[in-house]
Amino acid sequence: MPAENLRWGTLQALKNSPKGNIAFDPYWSERGEDILAGCKEALSLSPYSGVMLEHMTFSPFKRSFQAPRSGDSSPGQSEEIPALISTRESIPDVNTKQHTPKLCTTSSVEIQQEQLLNNEAKNEDPDKDVGDVPSSSAAPALSLLSPKAMETAGLIIKVQEAHRESAKVALRLRQERLEKLVASVASSESEQLKRLEEFMELKQRQEYQSMRDMMDRETKESIGRQEKLKEEQRHRMKILNLRLREAEQQRLREAELERQRQSEGKERLRNLNTIQEEILQLNQLLEPSMQTKTDVPVTSLSSYSTRGNQLCSQVSEVVRKTAEGEFPSVEDMTVAERALHEMRALIRLMQEEAAKAQEEKKKKNQEEEEARRQQAELQAQQEAQKKAEQSAKEQAQKKGLQSSAEDSTMKWYKDLQDSAAQCAQSFEHLNSPKDTKTKMLKLELQKAANIPVSQISSNSGSQLREIFDKIDKLMAGRAVVSGGKSVCATQHPQGLDFAAYKLAEKFVKQGEEEVASHHEAAFPIAVVASGVWELHPRVGDLLLAHLHKKCPYSVPHYPPMKDGTPVEEYQRILGYRVDDCGVEGQDSFLKRMSGMIRLYAAIIQLRWPYSSKQGPVPHGLNHGWRWLAQMLNMEPLADITATLLFDFLEVCGNALMKQYQGQFWKLILYLKEEYFPRIEAVTSSGQMGSVIRLKHFLETSLQNRQISPPKGQLSSTFWRS
Repeated sequence: MPAENLRWGTLQALKNSPKGNIAFDPYWSERGEDILAGCKEALSLSPYSGVMLEHMTFSPFKRSFQAPRSGDSSPGQSEEIPALISTRESIPDVNTKQHTPKLCTTSSVEIQQEQLLNNEAKNEDPDKDVGDVPSSSAAPALSLLSPKAMETAGLIIKVQEAHRESAKVALRLRQERLEKLVASVASSESEQLKRLEEFMELKQRQEYQSMRDMMDRETKESIGRQEKLKEEQRHRMKILNLRLREAEQQRLREAELERQRQSEGKERLRNLNTIQEEILQLNQLLEPSMQTKTDVPVTSLSSYSTRGNQLCSQVSEVVRKTAEGEFPSVEDMTVAERALHEMRALIRLMQEEAAKAQEEKKKKNQEEEEARRQQAELQAQQEAQKKAEQSAKEQAQKKGLQSSAEDSTMKWYKDLQDSAAQCAQSFEHLNSPKDTKTKMLKLELQKAANIPVSQISSNSGSQLREIFDKIDKLMAGRAVVSGGKSVCATQHPQGLDFAAYKLAEKFVKQGEEEVASHHEAAFPIAVVASGVWELHPRVGDLLLAHLHKKCPYSVPHYPPMKDGTPVEEYQRILGYRVDDCGVEGQDSFLKRMSGMIRLYAAIIQLRWPYSSKQGPVPHGLNHGWRWLAQMLNMEPLADITATLLFDFLEVCGNALMKQYQGQFWKLILYLKEEYFPRIEAVTSSGQMGSVIRLKHFLETSLQNRQISPPKGQLSSTFWRS
C-alpha cells in the first residue's frame, strides 16, 4: 500500500513538474518554427528518478545480485542480472544526455512502455541469449518482471489514456470555441461588410453630391466672372467717357485760361498806360515852373523834380520792354506800381513841406477857425448832453433804468442789419457759383479782401500805407495782385458788394481774434478801417452790421428772449459760439466781446492820416459818447457790463476826456457813485474780477483827474518808418 501511494505521488509530481506542464502550440508550423522552439531547456529525467526506481525495485534486485547456491540456480534469475545491470547502466546515460532534443511527457511514457514490452518478450523467450542482441539496436530497454512493475506500467497506461481523453475533451471544447469564434467572426464580418457597403454607398452619394455642388459652384463662378467682365467693360467705358469729358473740359479750361490771360494782359497793359499817364501828370506837378506860388525851397524842388524824372524813366523803360503784341508781366506791373507809389509819396512830401512853409501864416486863422468850430460843436454837444441827461434823469425818476436801447438806436440797428442782409442777398449767385470761372473769381476776390487785413501790423507806417492802397484799389474797382494773380472786383456785377461784405467781415473777425489776444493790435487795424470807411462808406455800414450781429452790446442792445426761441439759438443771438461740442465758456465769450469793443473804441477816435477829405469823420467820438451814455441808462448785466465799460474807457477814455472835458468827468462820477453799485448788486462772488478792475480804474482816474493814453497808440514817428 505505501508503495502504491509512492507511485501515485511520483506520477502526480511528474505531472506538476515544469516538464509535465509544457504547452503545445498547434500553430508552430504556420510560423515556420521548430516544434520544440518554445521549450526553454532540454528535457531529461531527474537524477532522483533512478533512485526512486531503485527504491521501488530494491528487494528483487538484491535477490538477483546474490550468488547462486549450488543446485538452486535458475536460468530466469541468471538472465535477469544482465538486464538489471543494463538498466542501471542506462539510467546515467539518460541523465548525461544534455544535448538531446526536447521531449514531452507523453514521449517518455511511450519509451517506458516499449521497455516493458521488450522485457515481456525476453521473459517469453528465456532460451535466447542476451548477448545475441545486435549492438546496433536502440538504447537498452528496462525490463521489469515483478508484478509491481507491471502494475506501475498499467497505471502509466491508464494515466496516458486519461490524459488522452482529457486532451480530446479539451480539443473538442477548443474546436467548439473556435467554431463559435469563427461563427461570431463571420457574423461580425458580415455586419462589417454591410456597414462597408453602406459606407461605400454613402461615399458614392457624397461624391456625387460634391460633384454636383462643384459643378454648380463652377457654373455660378463662371456666371459671376462673366458679370464681372461685363461690369469691368462698363466701368472701362465709363472711365473712357469720363476721360473724354475731362479732356474736353481741360481743353475748354485751357481756352478759357488763355482768354483770361489775354484779358488780364490787356488789363495790365491798360493799367500800365494809366500808371504812366498818372506818373507823367504827377511829374508835371514837380516842375519848378508849377510851384512859383509856393514857398518850397528851390533846392527841394530840384531834388523832387530829379527823382520824378527818374521814376518816369523807370516806367518808360518798362513800357519799352513790352514788345509789340505782348503784354506786360506781373513783375513789370509791380515795378510800375512801386514807381507810382513813390511818385505819390514825393507829391505828398512836397505838399507837406509846402504846408509847413505856409503853416505859420495860416496858423492864427486856423486856430481861430478851429476854436470857433470847437466852440460851436461843444455847445451843440452840451445841449445834446443836457437834453440826454435830463431825459435820462426823468426816466430814472419815473421808471428807473431802461432794460433796452432807445427806439432811435434800435431803428438804426435794424436798418444796418437789413442793409447787410440785402447786400448778402445781392451776391447770392456769386456766393454759390455753378461754373468754375465764377468759383475761381469768388476765391480770388475773397483772398484779395482777407489777405491785406490779415497782414495789418504795427511794424511800419509804409507797410500800412501799402495795405491801405491795395484795399482802396480793390474797392475802387481797379485790378489788384493777390497771391501772384491779378483780380478785379468789377469782373462780376456783384463783385464790389461781395468784396465790401467780406472786407467788413474780416475787420470784425480781426477784432474778435487778433485784438482779443493782443490789445495793442486794435490801433493799426482801426486806423486802416477808419480810412477805408471814410473813402467807402458802404464798407463802414457793413462793418457796423457785422459788429452788432456778433457783439450786440456794441449797439448797445440786450436782446430779450422771445417765446418759442430755443436756448441755443438765443445764446447765438447774445453772441455766444454754439457748435456740436456745446456753448463756449464764459471766459472765451468775454475775451471775444472785449476784443470787438476795443476795436470799436479805437475806430471812433482814429482817422487815416493821409485822408484828402475835410470835415468830421463818418463815425467819430460823438458815437462813443452816445454808446457810453446809453450803457449807463440801461440796467447792468452780470460780468459783461463791467468788462465792456472797462475795455471801452481804457481805449477811448483819454480821447473822450480831451473832447468833452467837464461833461466827461460828470459822467465818470455818475458811473462811480450811482451806476457802479448797481453793477455790484447783480454780480456774484465768482464774477468780481472785471468789477474790481473797473472800480480801480474809476478810482484812479477820479483821483488823478486824468486818464492815461492807451498802450499801442500810433505816434507821429510811426508814419515815417
